[in-house]
Amino acid sequence: MVRDRMMRDRRFVTVHRGGPLDASRHRLLAAWAADCAERLLPLFEACSSDNRPRLAIQTARAWVCGEVSVGECQKASVAAHAAARDVAGEAATAAARAAGHAVATAHMADHSLGPVFYGRKAIEAAGHSPEAEQTWQITQLPDEIQKLVLSALHARFSGRSGSGSPRKARRKH
Repeated sequence: MVRDRMMRDRRFVTVHRGGPLDASRHRLLAAWAADCAERLLPLFEACSSDNRPRLAIQTARAWVCGEVSVGECQKASVAAHAAARDVAGEAATAAARAAGHAVATAHMADHSLGPVFYGRKAIEAAGHSPEAEQTWQITQLPDEIQKLVLSALHARFSGRSGSGSPRKARRKH
């Protein structure tokens, strides 16, 4: 059923909305998502001089520091997704969407998984194997959110044939 697939993972609902996710882990998710999306930016910037995806990532980082509102993040997300529609090329489009999801994490924490999914699309569209990117993403996970993210990714990837499932990797310090 489509509705079941669209249901949000309650573990990503913030405390102020009645869920278990505290503000500290929410900000860690946003920072990690911004790191993942920023790594994809060269795929977008090779095709466009549009700065909306880069500004979205900067806005996400500003939210993590408490410098901008969730509303500003929502506007930056919409802008990054508009940039995705305006650019030619699947890799560039996916990279811009990753930036849009990274900044949207401020509004809904489960958007933090978007850079992983769109990162895979971007890397594959660029003609590369996504396994190295996926390993890098996982090694960047802070310990405080590693279990949450890995289990959520496993649940999402296990429902897709041929996608594989994320492997746990040790964070490099």
